[in-house]
Amino acid sequence: MKDDAKSRKGELREHLKVSILTLRLRPGADLDEAHLSDAFGLSRTPLREVFRQLAGEGYLDLRTNRSARVSEMSYTTLRDFFLAAPMVYGAILRLAALNATAVQIDDLKDAQQTFKAALRSGSGADRALANNRFHDVTGEMSGNVYLLPSFNRLLIDHARIGMTFYRPQAGKMSQNLSLASQQHDAIIAAIEARDDATAAKLAEDHWNLSRDQIELFVMPDALDVPMGAPPLSKPA
Repeated sequence: MKDDAKSRKGELREHLKVSILTLRLRPGADLDEAHLSDAFGLSRTPLREVFRQLAGEGYLDLRTNRSARVSEMSYTTLRDFFLAAPMVYGAILRLAALNATAVQIDDLKDAQQTFKAALRSGSGADRALANNRFHDVTGEMSGNVYLLPSFNRLLIDHARIGMTFYRPQAGKMSQNLSLASQQHDAIIAAIEARDDATAAKLAEDHWNLSRDQIELFVMPDALDVPMGAPPLSKPA
């Protein structure tokens, strides 16, 4: 019985994570606890345990005496994302090149094959999730308990604001996806070679590729701070 409840909690957790990453659950959406309880056969206590886990990882916001909701994507969070992402991504890949195990490198290669398959015949959601898994493995490789929580939080919003990137509407966007896959291959090669400097440079190149496209859809008009440069002052 306990194993069955644990399995259903795991299924709910995965369902919510995928739904949030692929925007089936929109930022700021309230969760229907009664529906989820019925759908997964869970009482309120284990349901809330899952919510607390996901809130700790950045997927959900918990509010006193109100339903849990999907974490917001506000002006402030977008601004912070664009400032922090290149620095954190570079540090993660540098550490990945220094610390990756043979098993982790094999996992990264498997993730890349899944990404390539998604590019050939998958949906936008398939592509976003496959890309997320690729970068998730690089985070595991870094082995840094301080950087990893920040990196995992960045990956949530990277997947969400990058959904348009993985549903290309023009030829240039399709070309960028092909280039992104090539950069993944180069990242794997740099990590295998223990070349941390090249890995960090590839992180910058890879970020710039997705950033330029994402900016077309989500960058606030008033935000013209160069990416990765701290602002002189906070907005009023």
